[in-house]
Amino acid sequence: MDPSRGADLSSRAVEPLEREAQEVLSPAVFEYYRAGTGEGISRDEAAAAWRSWRFLPRLFQDVSRVSTETELFGTPLAAPVLAGPSALHTLAHPDGEAATAQGVSQAGSLLIQSARAGRKISSDRWWFQAYVLRDPSITEAQVRDAAARGARAIVLTADAPYVFRSAVPEAGSAAPENRTPGQQQDPSLSADAIGWLAAVSGLPVLVKGVLRPQDAIACVEAGAAGVIVSNHGGRQLDRAVASAYALRPVVEAVGSRVPVLVDGGIRNGADVLTALALGASAVLIGRPVLWALATGGAEGVRDLLRFYRDDLARTMAQAGVPSLAHIDDGLTARESVIPGPSA
Repeated sequence: MDPSRGADLSSRAVEPLEREAQEVLSPAVFEYYRAGTGEGISRDEAAAAWRSWRFLPRLFQDVSRVSTETELFGTPLAAPVLAGPSALHTLAHPDGEAATAQGVSQAGSLLIQSARAGRKISSDRWWFQAYVLRDPSITEAQVRDAAARGARAIVLTADAPYVFRSAVPEAGSAAPENRTPGQQQDPSLSADAIGWLAAVSGLPVLVKGVLRPQDAIACVEAGAAGVIVSNHGGRQLDRAVASAYALRPVVEAVGSRVPVLVDGGIRNGADVLTALALGASAVLIGRPVLWALATGGAEGVRDLLRFYRDDLARTMAQAGVPSLAHIDDGLTARESVIPGPSA
């Protein structure tokens, strides 16, 4: 695309969207979506962590045209920006995940649908996020159903052995305290679940919630087709390290064996480019998708993802990067370790 063209970014930037969403959502729903656990430290640190990185732009590169296109597991993407899993989109919009999926498809992106979705979808642009439950037959049925409805991959969330969340507003039956024991997360989850889910679904399995390099290696050795660096949006273990700091060590640990994705506090194209320069193949957007859905339905989700695409293209152009293939780890440095004049 021509990086000088595109939508008016100021009109659909993320921070105004959150304020708009707060006005249209009930206080209980807004707080449910926004909440972090504990003191909210991990939630609040996420965005600032990306801003602690700095670019080392290249000169004399032809950036008259910039391409943000990529592909993941056979799905072409307009940009390496996916809609991450989050529960109960029906609390934000009557059409729920159906509207989200429509907007995602129009933007040439991909939706990871939560196991605790408010509405099922059928599309060729989605993955299914799964928890392994105490009653594995429930998980097996969910995964088989997702594969039958066209899911292209399974995302195993591994960082939530217990769910410490309050009741879901206006949907009490989905609240953790109202689930039967068999519907609760299995706290004895092991890496063996990766191979089991792959066999049940016939699909590649990515593991979400990875922060330690050793865990990333264990996932790959157990058959994971990819890993997702994430601290669950700060909704599980407070004071878990920010994804922006955990990403590079995980990438270095797994090398080129599998794609590494990342989420948590990614708010603009500069954040996306930082993640890509640190080795991510793509990023996931969580709460901003909910804000866009609440304020604009399917079109809001479409415009949000196009904002990320366009802002990424502009940032790439200014950094001297004409395509994703031109990104490498020399493009970024931590603010405290910027190379001196001799570099």
